[in-house]
Amino acid sequence: MAVPAFCNSCLSEPRNPTPRFCLTNCGHVFCEVCLQKGKKDECLVCRKACRTLVLSKEISPDIQSLFMRVDVLCKKYSKEISQVSEFQEKYRKRFLTHHKQKDELIIAKLEESLKKVTQQMQQMKSMKPLEKTTPLLFASTSRNPFSIPSRKQNVFSSYSHHSSRPSTAETMEAMEIDPVPSPMRKV
Repeated sequence: MAVPAFCNSCLSEPRNPTPRFCLTNCGHVFCEVCLQKGKKDECLVCRKACRTLVLSKEISPDIQSLFMRVDVLCKKYSKEISQVSEFQEKYRKRFLTHHKQKDELIIAKLEESLKKVTQQMQQMKSMKPLEKTTPLLFASTSRNPFSIPSRKQNVFSSYSHHSSRPSTAETMEAMEIDPVPSPMRKV
């Protein structure tokens, strides 16, 4: 331990003939003599309930670091931080490479789909002018489905079953209208 520890009660420093030192969970250090003078499981400084840990070379590195010089700690943690940073950078690069490849595959599929849709749209556009110029089939006066009817021909006259009856157009032309109102009709 590089930083000298001292008892927070009697301010003595650890020496070989002196008793061991303990650390409380509230962060105070006491020699074994002062700790025995106080109440059991109670800190001599803050009077809070506490547990103690005997300070020795076998304690955990986290506890040991509390008593190391700051410059030694900086070197130690700087090396650890560099290792962590290198690991995270490699991990990040692998992660980005994976997603970049995945994105490139998705983009390629989307571009292929776009190309197909564009081709289909162009095919549909090239078919549209043909639809506009194609005549209506079966709309003629003769039984020939490929002939185009004229405007004056009655489209339904060829389908009439009774040729002795006049068509509606013929009946309309032969009718006369009486301009005098009928006595039966209310005006």
